[in-house]
Amino acid sequence: MSAEEPVTDLYDLRVVVERIEGRSVCGLQPGDHIDLTESSRLTIPAGRHFCLYALAACLPLLPAKQRPLPPEDWLARDCHVACPDPDERVILRIERTARRQIPTGELT
Repeated sequence: MSAEEPVTDLYDLRVVVERIEGRSVCGLQPGDHIDLTESSRLTIPAGRHFCLYALAACLPLLPAKQRPLPPEDWLARDCHVACPDPDERVILRIERTARRQIPTGELT
């Protein structure tokens, strides 16, 4: 990365199952998680799974949570997402785990 090449600051994220207020039909447990790193790399720990519907509930927020936000932005303060299944009531937490600079030309 040269000094003249523009870079974009992005956060790596972890989406964690914080709690389950209903019954876990999908098999998730508190502490289960996925990681989003390097702008677009989604990983699940080996031997684990993650519910597609819980993931779908988080997806619209992840690109915004990856970027630096002003402190007065509601998204800078709010980190919880609820799975849309009313029987399960899985509550997820989006955490920032690391900040990195990525050459802007490498982003899509």
